[in-house]
This record gives sequence, structure tokens and C-alpha cells, in this order.
Amino acid sequence: MCPTPAPAADGNNAVLLAILDELKGIKANQAIFEQKLEALALPPTSPHSLVGIASSSFKDLPTLSTLPGPLSSTPGSPPFVAKPDGETPTSPSLVARKEASANGYSQRVILTTYPGQVGIHPIPLNWGASTPQERGPVVASRHVNSLKVRNAIGAYSGSYSIYRALAAACGLIDPSHRPDYTNTEPPVDILHNPSWDDKTKIVSLDPYGHLAPQLFKSYFDAGIDVRPTIAITKAHIKLIDMDEAVRSGTLPIDGKIVVKTPTDWINANKAASAEAKTARADGDEAAKPALYGQFDAGVELNVSKAAIEPVWYLPGIAQRFGITEGALRRSLFEDTGGMYPELLTRHDLKTFLPPIGGMTVYIFGPVSYISDPTKELTLRVHDECNGSDVFGSDICTCRPYLIFGIEEAVKCAQRGGVGIVIYFRKEGRALGEVTKYLVYNARKRGGDNAAQYFQRTELIAGVKDMRFQALMPDVLHWLGIKKIDNMISMSDMKHDAIVSSGIPIYKRYEIPEELIPPDSRVEIDAKIAAGYYSTTQVTDLSKTAGRLWEDTIH
Repeated sequence: MCPTPAPAADGNNAVLLAILDELKGIKANQAIFEQKLEALALPPTSPHSLVGIASSSFKDLPTLSTLPGPLSSTPGSPPFVAKPDGETPTSPSLVARKEASANGYSQRVILTTYPGQVGIHPIPLNWGASTPQERGPVVASRHVNSLKVRNAIGAYSGSYSIYRALAAACGLIDPSHRPDYTNTEPPVDILHNPSWDDKTKIVSLDPYGHLAPQLFKSYFDAGIDVRPTIAITKAHIKLIDMDEAVRSGTLPIDGKIVVKTPTDWINANKAASAEAKTARADGDEAAKPALYGQFDAGVELNVSKAAIEPVWYLPGIAQRFGITEGALRRSLFEDTGGMYPELLTRHDLKTFLPPIGGMTVYIFGPVSYISDPTKELTLRVHDECNGSDVFGSDICTCRPYLIFGIEEAVKCAQRGGVGIVIYFRKEGRALGEVTKYLVYNARKRGGDNAAQYFQRTELIAGVKDMRFQALMPDVLHWLGIKKIDNMISMSDMKHDAIVSSGIPIYKRYEIPEELIPPDSRVEIDAKIAAGYYSTTQVTDLSKTAGRLWEDTIH
């Protein structure tokens, strides 16, 4: 007789359970092997030793193994480092490992990681959770105690992470250095508001970024490299434009927001500094300026300010732009030169710290007024323009519009409200300064006309604007802004992004005619024709022309 099915099924189950137990044993042995391997690879004094981790919840995590399989080289490039006199060639990876060991890095180079890999246990990060404890810290560090639990792709400090890498390579900083955050907490409070818990309202910054050292101290004490992505401080701003506004009578001194520069303190400070140094020689150029007490030192502006580094929640970013997360990850991987392979290999990591500039928020008046709907609020959102903002180039309206925005923000604070200026690092409409200067060259050589203003940019860059203002309102929601009484901007893109995010704008201000530099008429008329806010209309763009190089002596 044939055997009944049941016993056969039971037998198969027994075999499968035996195989499963064997696989579990192999996995456990692999973890033990990796721990022993790292103990052999790293000297006891290495900054990457596992000794000293405070929390038992992390001390048992094994390290990652290197990627399996041979490394392929690019066609036409030598796979080995050439050696003189017939010596055996050495693999570049071995050279890198040896040099890294001297610099404090592990000898094993970890190119990427994978979900479910042995030892990989990312700290839970629940974007939009209602409490910081439920949300969890953003951990992007590759420190040995953080690498296996990191829950974010990229590196802290944005584009400045490259300078940190250079400092480490030069031996100027210990790669395992962990900051001392004593006395670094914010001097003013940006309080929690419901937008922090809404994963659709804030997707491009960490709302808890300014409180990370305090809220997630237990992680830091356990050896995890948790770092802030926002810092808040207080300062005085000294602008000659504000001095002129006070002297002309358009800006009053109120003693709180606009204060007189303390000349007595400056002179005393200068004298104390002189006593601490050797005497300057006669005719020293640095000694020529007169004492502040011999003329009007002008005024200063009291301000609270916040520096913010971008932290992207990738599903929210994709949703904001109506694209798939997969398409977003692939483009980010490809167009950063493949810098971040975990964009493709770690689908479980949803947070990315992009290598781009962030923003600075300047607040005039009480910070608590920002979220108070009974208080007047004036806002200027400004995108970086180094040539105009810093050096006064007359080809655009950026600096005069920025100064106008600052003055209006200050006046709003003097009226009992609060003024905010947000400065984004998006040079040249986020196309970059090199592209911007190439466009300038094309404009000045080809007849600078408002009718071709945007076309010149598109021919070179392929697009006229890459600032993606859809992400801009995130910082407004972080601050707790509920409405904007006065918007110092003509941009339709900024206006539409803010309003569509749920924040109403009651009044818009275009740049006053007397502040428009002569050579920037091309820019401003082209923008008005393209949809920028104005109380006037441009009926013939061809009549607005800029100055050519031949028109001035260079």
C-alpha cells in the first residue's frame, strides 16, 4: 500500500525545521566570526574599538562584512597600483585600507549595506510621530557605534561634510570625534506645533533638529553619534543700510529691536585688545581708522536666528512632487555621481541628508509672536545671490529687495508684531554661480533683452529655475506660522507654494521703483511678464534692454 499523505507531510516539515535550525546556527556563527574578525583587525587603542559603549542594547551588534564577490575595474583602467622594479602589484583597496588604519578608520571598507544584513539594526525612525521618543533620532553617522544602527542616508553638515573628510585625511581631526554639546542649547524656544507631527507638512527638515542633543541624550550617551541639524542663537546685525535708514528718518531707534551701537563699549574693548598685543609700527595701515567715538557709530539690529540643514523624508519629498520614491532615489543616486549607493540598496531607510546648502532664519521681535495669530507678521523669503547680496552687482534686484525686506521686517516688529527673513542657499536659482555667469556672458554678448531673459538660462542650464519652492513652506510650518500679513516678494512660485500649503497671505509687496538698479530692469520686467506680482503690466518686453559690456569701460 502507498503511504498516507499525512506522515509524508510530517516528515517534510521535520526536514524543513532541521534546515531552518541549521541556517540559524550558521547565521549566529557568522555574527560571532565577524566580531572576532573585528577584534583582530582593530588594535585596542583604535578609536573604533567597541569598548566603552554605555548601553547594552547596542554592545552586542556585530559589524558588517565586506561585499561578496570580486571587484570589477573600469575598462581601460589598471586594476592594480603599479609597483616599480617588477614588484608584485597591490590592489588599490589594500592601499586604502592600510592608509585608513593609520587615520583611525577600520581596515575594512564598507561600500554599502543592505536591509536584513547580519548586524544591521537601524534605530526606528517614525517620521511624523507625535512625540520625539516615538519619532526617534536621525542618525546618519558612520562611526563604528552608529554604522549598524544608522537610520539615515548621507552625512551630517551637508556640503561641509566634504571639508570634514579633508580635515580627517590631513590628520587635523579624529574621524571618531564626538562633539561636546555643553551650553549649546537654543537661547530662545521654537515650540512644538501640530505641523511637526504631520508627515505631509514638513518633509525637508528635522523639526526636532535643534533639540537633538537634549531629546536624544540617552542615545548619545550610549555611543550613538546623534547630531543636531538645526542651531538657534541670538545676535546683533550691523548693516550700513540700516544706519542710512535711521539717518534719513525712515527707521526709528526703539531701543529694543533697533539700538544705537554702544560706542563706549567699543572703545573700551578696542583699548583692552590693544593692551593685549604689541604696539603697531608707525604708518601701519591697520591703525589708521579713527576711534568710533569720533563719529556716529550708527545702529544695530537685535535678532534671533536659526541655521537649518536639510533632512529629507524621501516618501514625503516624492509625494510633494508627484513622483515615485523609486524614481526620486534613482535620480538622486545617478546625479550625485553614485555617491550614495544606499539610496538604492537600503529601501528601508527613508531619510536622506542631501549634500546641499540649507537656510538661515532671521527673526526680529519676540519669537513667541510667530505662532500668535493676533500678532502682525511680515515675511521675506530670499534665495542667495552672492554677487548682489554681498558685492552689490547691479544686474539684479537681489540685494536691494533683501534690504527692503529686512527693513520692513524690523518695522513690523517695532509695531508690536514679528518680522522674519529666511535666507536660502540656492545660488543662481539653484543652478549655481558658474551657470549664472555663463548666462550673464550670453546675455551681454547677444543683446541683453527682457524678451530673451529666461530663454538665455534655459539654453545653457536646460531649465530656467531649480529652486523647487514646493519645499520652501516647510520652515514656515516648523516655525508655527499660521498666516502672513505682509509678504515682501513678487514671486508667484513662492506665493503659490505657501498658500497651497495652508498658510494665507494677506498683502504682497513688490520692490519699490527707486530701489531697482538700472541694469536689472531686464530681470524684473521679464519676471513680471512671466507671472510675478506687480501692480503694473509689461506690454512690450522688447523695449526693456540691459547695458552691454561695450556701453561701459572695463
